[in-house]
Amino acid sequence: MKVVTQQPRISGVGVLDKASVLLAIVEDGPATLAELVTISGLTRPTAHRIAQALERLDLLTRDHCGRYVLGTRLGNIAVEAQRDRLVRAALPVLADLAALTGLDARIFRRRGEKQFCVATSVDPLSLTDCIPVGTARPAKAGAASQVLLAWEEPEELYEGLRGARFTAAQLALVRRRGWAHGPDTAVPEAVSIAVPVRAKENRVVCALVLTGKRPRMPAEPNRALLGAVIDAASRLCDVAGNSRAPGTRAAV
Repeated sequence: MKVVTQQPRISGVGVLDKASVLLAIVEDGPATLAELVTISGLTRPTAHRIAQALERLDLLTRDHCGRYVLGTRLGNIAVEAQRDRLVRAALPVLADLAALTGLDARIFRRRGEKQFCVATSVDPLSLTDCIPVGTARPAKAGAASQVLLAWEEPEELYEGLRGARFTAAQLALVRRRGWAHGPDTAVPEAVSIAVPVRAKENRVVCALVLTGKRPRMPAEPNRALLGAVIDAASRLCDVAGNSRAPGTRAAV
């Protein structure tokens, strides 16, 4: 029989406490309606009504067997919190990477069909920064766009590839080697290396991008540059709450 290890917190508001009980059950793994009723002690109509309401709010959803599982909204809330914590702690990592390589380091996040610069190593008072924090650009071209899309679910991949200047085969290569490289569409004559930064459950939450013009940035990434950006991404993974490395390697 399914055993619950998560103890729900009590708010004193009846319907919220009942919903919390159901979420705690599902947090320990998929559960049928019968299991929700048995474990929670709620009547079947009450458990069914609250589970349906949670499903409408995308706090619960169903798996391929029809069992209740945690909805994507909960995961998205957690990822947003991890992203915010990561951005706050990213500046020293970006500064160290820029000092080590002599190149500009930035973090990009993806929302829908756009990507946003959320942190940069460039002095915010500088008049030479082509991509200051807050810059939005289409997520349809460039190394950052590939990294931000490559590990998405198939449906998201399909939508992201519509009108993109890269192919599914190129994204498969990014997943296999763990990084992307190519011309930066926003900085003339510049080239970028992008690697994923992952949070809990190994989800890609942003891309760490190193950008520079030739000859400082080589036409093909060398081991030293890849190692530097991968190490920086690992530090950001730790900040984001993921003890695993970003899944990249420095082989070229």
